[in-house]
Amino acid sequence: MNHSRRSFLKQSGLAVAAAGVPYSLTAQSPVAPSDQVQVALIGCRNQGFSNLKDHLRQPGVVCGGLCDVDQQILEERAAEVERLTGTRPPLYGDYRKLLENKDIDAVIIGTPDHWHALMLVDACAAGKAVYVEKPLANSIAECDLMVKAARYYKRVVQVGQQQRSGLHWQAVVDYVQSGLLGGIRRVQVWANFNYGKGGERVPATSPPAHLDFDRWLGPAPAQPYHATRVHGSWRHQWDFGGGLMTDWGVHLLDIVLWAMQVEGAPRSVRASGGIYAYPDRAIETPDTLDVQYDMGGWTLSWEQLGGVQRGIYGRNYGIAFIGANGTLVVNRSGWEVIPQAEDGRYLIPALPPQRGQESNHERHAINFLAAIRDQKDPICTVEMGREAAFYAHLGNIAQRTDSVLRWDATKGQFLQNKAANALLKPDYRAPWRWPSFG
Repeated sequence: MNHSRRSFLKQSGLAVAAAGVPYSLTAQSPVAPSDQVQVALIGCRNQGFSNLKDHLRQPGVVCGGLCDVDQQILEERAAEVERLTGTRPPLYGDYRKLLENKDIDAVIIGTPDHWHALMLVDACAAGKAVYVEKPLANSIAECDLMVKAARYYKRVVQVGQQQRSGLHWQAVVDYVQSGLLGGIRRVQVWANFNYGKGGERVPATSPPAHLDFDRWLGPAPAQPYHATRVHGSWRHQWDFGGGLMTDWGVHLLDIVLWAMQVEGAPRSVRASGGIYAYPDRAIETPDTLDVQYDMGGWTLSWEQLGGVQRGIYGRNYGIAFIGANGTLVVNRSGWEVIPQAEDGRYLIPALPPQRGQESNHERHAINFLAAIRDQKDPICTVEMGREAAFYAHLGNIAQRTDSVLRWDATKGQFLQNKAANALLKPDYRAPWRWPSFG
């Protein structure tokens, strides 16, 4: 970004919006091309494109390019960008070509998880700011690599844990940290969704002509094409994702780590679960999973039932902070405090349900643009993304190895657990290589 662009961002409505007031599109004034901020998207199908639209709604932000390995999706999204902005963006099939465009200031990475690490490292090396969807990466080693790359190249990196930008989530964190709940001994996290059961099993076929499947696989192992293992259901395959745990688990665990001011690994992790409800579905990740984290002084639990749309406290997903004086329950729809009664009186005042806000994603985009403007860390740093993904991966690895995990922070590996250590780092398929820098 040149000096003119940075000056524009400081003077524009983004300065107001970043403080919490969404900028009105109707209030925008014409912006000179030299003052525009070019944001490009890699991975255009769903969440990535939604993130791009959040950015394009901000003043002076234009689409610097779209990249996808599916030509059909690429053309559809290009048409939509043209309809929204009046301009057809440059299109790319290879993200490396997009990164060569020096006019692009920032990239959004909205690809399947197994691509996040390589793309972020390359984007940082190319001088781009990066907004990368959660989970930060598909392995613990890749998460650590991305932290090092962001700091080595001194780039602004925002992780797509958008609840960090949500006002009611911030209010929940403030309440938990106020001490009103008393000593918190347990935090429960649960997520029960129909989509957790994955897609149907289908036979291997040739990939459609519009999809470059080899490039879609990228560094992942070579394998046949199955329609239900790619678009829509890749999260349920270990080569590409970590199931519900690294999807919703990352969002919810992130709030726990933030509110409880967690630093470092748990004392131990144990898990149970498997593919119990849908053994005939096209999934490798568990549809049923219980994880217990010993946090030293309190416990953290994760509970998941794929294919179920109900849960405790009348919510199919959420977090419960259970303290001596009461329990705080929260999800995206809102939060409430249920007081503990003793001798006929409440230990703390009851707090009726508070409604949640729906602007988390746009506020997250605004915060990212402000961070680029000021060249400061955004609200969800790469380290925060690493911690949330780390805890999610711990749960998955404990279940996959059927073992109790204990983390050695000095060595960056598990204590006396070869099976778990074998899952820390993927083997990249040639010609893709593990990045090196510094």
